[in-house]
This record gives sequence, structure tokens and C-alpha cells, in this order.
Amino acid sequence: MNSLSGEGHDNCRPGCGACCIAPSISSPIPGMPHGKPAGVRCQQLDQNNLCRLFGDSRRPDVCRQFTFDRALCGTSRQQALDNLTWLEGHTLSPSKT
Repeated sequence: MNSLSGEGHDNCRPGCGACCIAPSISSPIPGMPHGKPAGVRCQQLDQNNLCRLFGDSRRPDVCRQFTFDRALCGTSRQQALDNLTWLEGHTLSPSKT
């Protein structure tokens, strides 16, 4: 499974980090016990935009399950941010219904 951590995956852009910024995450993250809102940088994203929890059992399932998809991630970090931000804004969560 390809992850968007940027570590050792051919299709992922190392240093992108869009998947750790654009979407909301409702599950606990070390340092963020209530998850994170959309558009907020995850505390586990390092200065090189790589996940500090990659390969760590504390990494949320939603993060482990997110995979690189060229249609979603586009051809640049900015496209990935734009696409993920759009998707977040157009996805209804149970609390919005």
C-alpha cells in the first residue's frame, strides 16, 4: 500500500504533506488528542513535510489507509492541497447531515 508519508514510495512526492494538512482527522493523533481540523498542519508533520509517525503503531488508521492517487494528488504539492481541500469541503460528515 502506498502512503503519502513521502518515505520510500515511488508515487508519493517526498515533502508534499498535503494529506497531513488539508483534511480533517477526527481520530486522536499524538499531540492532538481530538484530531485536527481541516487546513491545520498535523503536529506530527516534520519540517520536511514527512510524517514522524510513519511505521509507528500510534499513527491513526485513517492516515495508514490513505494512499497516493494520481488523480487526487495531481502533479504538484499545490494541486494535492487544492484537491484535498476541495474534497474536504464537499464531503458531508455525519455531524453535517
